[in-house]
Amino acid sequence: MEPVTGGFSQEQFREACAELQQPVLAGADWQLLVETLGISIYRLLDQQTGLYEYKVFGGLEDCPPALLADVYMDLDYRKQWDQYVKELYEKECGGETVVYWEVKYPFPMSNRDYVYLRQRQELEIDGQKVYVILAQSTSVPQFPEKSGVIRVKQYKQSLAIQSDGKKGSKVFMHYFDNPGGQIPSWLINWAAKNGVPNFLKDMAKACQGFLKKP
Repeated sequence: MEPVTGGFSQEQFREACAELQQPVLAGADWQLLVETLGISIYRLLDQQTGLYEYKVFGGLEDCPPALLADVYMDLDYRKQWDQYVKELYEKECGGETVVYWEVKYPFPMSNRDYVYLRQRQELEIDGQKVYVILAQSTSVPQFPEKSGVIRVKQYKQSLAIQSDGKKGSKVFMHYFDNPGGQIPSWLINWAAKNGVPNFLKDMAKACQGFLKKP
């Protein structure tokens, strides 16, 4: 895994923004995996790993875009609402903000941890504000691998959020995650299929809780 330097390009932010307006699913074997709760999830097989990358399109009612972006970026708050977080914080490394995240896995599997760059930008499309958050694995000496925890070296995610014209948000997410270790690919793919809608539901609940924070 090559370390990411200098963060993300403007082109990457614009691409995520463009997919929110018009999904790009042609020219590759994207399959519709599931439609649930107003959310469509597509997947594309990665031949090298036997795992899938995912594109998620949909809406979250009663979660305004600015609030959703703030909740997603707030690592301390995530520790309260995401039951799978073991450790989560960010640190300045060589001028970049790098996130460390350890995820609890059920026994007998080892926990996984992630080290990744994350950046947020606000773009304007046709007079409307779009919040874009990009994340990608990186490798920095400040976060050496830990004994008993498997380091996830292939992780990328992009998230674009804008108003749905009412009180909620229209959302696009694209991600790939290779948890490594000896987990069968069917189990990883099953967990992704079920985990994404649940994660979005939890985020919607977290938005309501965020408003009530003292």
